[in-house]
Amino acid sequence: MVLESGRGAGSLGLAFEIFLIFLIVTNAVVVCLDSVQRISASYSEFFQYFEIGSVLIFTLEYAARVWTAPEDPRYSARPVRDRLLYILQPYMLIDLIAVAPALVALFVPFADLRILRLFRLLRLLKIARYSPAVTTLIHVLSLERRALFGTLILLLCIMCLCGEGMYIIEGRVQPNVFGNLPSCMYWAIITLTTVGYGDTYPITAAGRALAGATAILGLGFFALPVGIVASAFVTEIHRRDFVVTSSMLARIPLFAGLDIEAMSEIMIVLRSHMIAPHVPVVIAGENASTMYFIVSGLAKIVGVRKKEGGPGNVTLGPGDVIASDAVLNGRAHEATVFAHTPMRLLALSSHDLAVLLRKFPRLRRRIEKTTSRREKRKAKLREPRELAPQTDETIAKV
Repeated sequence: MVLESGRGAGSLGLAFEIFLIFLIVTNAVVVCLDSVQRISASYSEFFQYFEIGSVLIFTLEYAARVWTAPEDPRYSARPVRDRLLYILQPYMLIDLIAVAPALVALFVPFADLRILRLFRLLRLLKIARYSPAVTTLIHVLSLERRALFGTLILLLCIMCLCGEGMYIIEGRVQPNVFGNLPSCMYWAIITLTTVGYGDTYPITAAGRALAGATAILGLGFFALPVGIVASAFVTEIHRRDFVVTSSMLARIPLFAGLDIEAMSEIMIVLRSHMIAPHVPVVIAGENASTMYFIVSGLAKIVGVRKKEGGPGNVTLGPGDVIASDAVLNGRAHEATVFAHTPMRLLALSSHDLAVLLRKFPRLRRRIEKTTSRREKRKAKLREPRELAPQTDETIAKV
């Protein structure tokens, strides 16, 4: 859980995540410094040992992720086959690329080391696993792929039209520069992006007029994909950092009907969270410090021993509370709760809960009543089933 959950697994997960991010960034810095001949000659031995240590850490991390893959419910049914499926996930392929060049250099002595060293910069891609902003950007690009593809087609059409126009206008005047369509299209894309290298340019009045129009079109059309991505990115960020409202609290049975003062106090201390599917919310055996209220989405309680007469896995939905018993009684979590779908959660720390319970006795009575009902249900599930009386007919059948 420390490997996959990161900071969600507590202080140990946060320290592990920070260490890996620091190692990834340091690797990129070392690759850049190693390309400077003067620095490389002075610190070549240090760079070599640093590379060996980094490859060892990344390899152990990769192996540990593969080994612990069955801890995720998605890959727990058939360990061997599911591990293979896990290896093919995008983040795991990035982790493999991070260490593959070094392993190739180790086992293939005649490989071009200069190219393999440049491949070490691909380790920066590993940061995508630990950066919510990068993950959000990838998600936004996936959601807006149709709009982005449409703008790409439109830009290609504009490039072809402007290139063909320049071929017609300047083709005879500058046959060495605009004598063919590929050269004209190269000029068109450079002008549309407003880069303007200056290696090719029109000399006639009509050609210059077309060049100006092309540059103006480029300003407008290249702003389209930027605007699409920026707007979707901001929307996604706002969706993740949703605002806690009184109507949202009213849909949670535990808070329904409380007075305005109590609702205002609760709204101040609650923290909103967005949880992606299959990410653990709480982990069995860890100390409970926060309780969660489900606003939307579904969660599954897994890892509970199947009691006689009771289900092995339990699904929770909007209005349900996660880890309330453990937080109230100061115990560790009895089971692991995974997000089954994208979820919106409200988090309440044990410290803030203690303050609220002292200040609002009505809330205390509600929570104690809910906890008492749950404890009775658990005790009922723990009771062994009564054996049916054995009649003479039953014994005869046996």
